[in-house]
Amino acid sequence: MTRKERAAIVQRELDLLYPAPPIPLVHSDAFSLLVSVVLSAQCTDVRVNQVTPELFALADNPADMARQDVERIRAIVRPCGLSERKASAIKELSRMITDNYAGKVPDTLEQLEELPGVGHKTASVLMVQAFGQPAFPVDTHIHRLAARWKLSDGKNVEKTERDLKKLFPKESWGKLHLQIIHYGREYCMARACDGHKCHICKLLNGDK
Repeated sequence: MTRKERAAIVQRELDLLYPAPPIPLVHSDAFSLLVSVVLSAQCTDVRVNQVTPELFALADNPADMARQDVERIRAIVRPCGLSERKASAIKELSRMITDNYAGKVPDTLEQLEELPGVGHKTASVLMVQAFGQPAFPVDTHIHRLAARWKLSDGKNVEKTERDLKKLFPKESWGKLHLQIIHYGREYCMARACDGHKCHICKLLNGDK
């Protein structure tokens, strides 16, 4: 089975399971999504969603967030882990958005990646989920499943992203990003499936 054939099976099955996959992080605009994604590093979306209501009650826009004491931000985001680094990043990115972009979250990958705490994956999430631009954010779930499903032999997320972009139509990238994450969490966990137990793995391996 070629990679293209495997990709077609994956997309067909994911569309059946998740025709309209929800965005796991609760947000109201580009800024709240950006802060939530920064907090989600090495933390569950569930925990982030528990923390952000208090954080956005304190400040729900870049200008107000930039004025907050970093220790006050840190006290709120501590349950998400890496609180010192994340609190500093949130304060500083808020200042940069206020000073450099008139309080509006920038809408290009290059500008987003210049913000503290924002790497390529975070910027890609903003591009597709906040601005509706084609991007394929690759996290650990997607990197793991792309290898398990033999859609990529990438040793890093950058190579996996390039491989997946070649296999799937550009207009489906953002949806697939969410679909694969949901599937990986629900059916094809790292330890619960060995590449033969879940439905998609069985189809790709020809297992009954």
